[in-house]
Amino acid sequence: MMIIDTALKLRADAGRPIRVGLIGAGFMARGVALQIALSVPGMRVAVIANRTLEGARRAYREADVTGVRVVDTLAQLEQAIESGVPAITEDAFLVCRAAGIDAIIEVTGTIDHAARVTLEAIAHHKHVVLMNAEVDGTIGPILKTYADRAGVVLTTADGDQPGVMMNLYRFVRGMGVKPVMCGNIKGLHDPYRNPTTQEGFARQWGQNPAMVTSFADGTKISFENAIVANGTGMRVGKRGMFGPTVPSGTPIQEVGDHYPLEAMIEGPGIVDYVVGAMPGPGVFVLGTHDHPQQNHYLSLYKLGNGPLYCFYTPYHLCHFEVPNTVARAVLFQDAALSPLGAPLVEVLATAKIDLKAGEVIDGLGGYMTYGLAENAGTARAENLLPIGLAEGCTLKRAVAKDALLTFDDVELPPGRMCDQLWQEQLARFFPEYSPASSTFPSGVK
Repeated sequence: MMIIDTALKLRADAGRPIRVGLIGAGFMARGVALQIALSVPGMRVAVIANRTLEGARRAYREADVTGVRVVDTLAQLEQAIESGVPAITEDAFLVCRAAGIDAIIEVTGTIDHAARVTLEAIAHHKHVVLMNAEVDGTIGPILKTYADRAGVVLTTADGDQPGVMMNLYRFVRGMGVKPVMCGNIKGLHDPYRNPTTQEGFARQWGQNPAMVTSFADGTKISFENAIVANGTGMRVGKRGMFGPTVPSGTPIQEVGDHYPLEAMIEGPGIVDYVVGAMPGPGVFVLGTHDHPQQNHYLSLYKLGNGPLYCFYTPYHLCHFEVPNTVARAVLFQDAALSPLGAPLVEVLATAKIDLKAGEVIDGLGGYMTYGLAENAGTARAENLLPIGLAEGCTLKRAVAKDALLTFDDVELPPGRMCDQLWQEQLARFFPEYSPASSTFPSGVK
């Protein structure tokens, strides 16, 4: 990202900082606001929208930004932006509509609200950085279609593991090495974790127990790898991925043998993960090269004797790297990671416990479901329910623990934008599975 610091310095010297609208003011959003305020010349957080004004105030306060103004109308917000006065509002859609905002960063952790905000921002020609793998992994391909039509960038953030994986993938591919696996390094995977088991860890780090649970139960890594697949053309080697557990501390260079070679090299490559390897929580790419002289050089440079060569990044720094994504989008029209086209991997709702008819499914990282990654063609052929649409659904019948839920098992809540976008995505990319269905809200076509 060395070119970015030079470009941002030019913007700072010209007195024309990139103006960012931050949607959400939770743990990660506050980190982004802090990073931009402290360490990113040529960029400023012009406005923060949050459900509560106090949350937005806290984000600015922790970043030592003063003179904050509350705005309730578009005119008030645009005047604050033009005057260089930091603003806060409870209305995220004002941020999406305001002149002078170059990009929004969506970091609410929601599905339906995030979908609405993203669409509104795109409609007003704002670049969108999603710190929201759940939205991206559920309806990212159709949102990317809207972004392309509007001529704006829709992108996952640098710093989160998918963005780090994609940067490494591009680096490896740029050397002429063929990436055959993009991998995530995890310290724990237990699909039955819940907010009660994760409460202590969440409290220690000031995080949301449900968010922490979504990491522990495998839902988050499934979403992260799904969006990497959608952005690279890769697939999963099997439902749920292989996900080997290796002895704690195993060097990442030694994990290649834990995956079936044919799954990686016969086809477009796979996304997967490993539990227990080091360095954690980094990412890795396994690649091959078919030129014998280049293989000789790779061996000389201590990458092994093939056929798999392991490249890795030993960390992912989340909010520290997000300003890079904003700059890439605004200044260079470059996405860190976005869907190539049709969905290739989906994340499916799987029963964490025995579920009963009449129950309403709770949210991601909750007590009732976890996510499993599956190739999209298979998921659609079996009418399986994406976990990104599961929250708020009412069960029509009992579903046994560890069974995948289908659309036939649930009644969707009425009037959700995420369902409408899902239906549009289905019609665009899987028309054979998109006839009008009573499982979708009335009016959604």
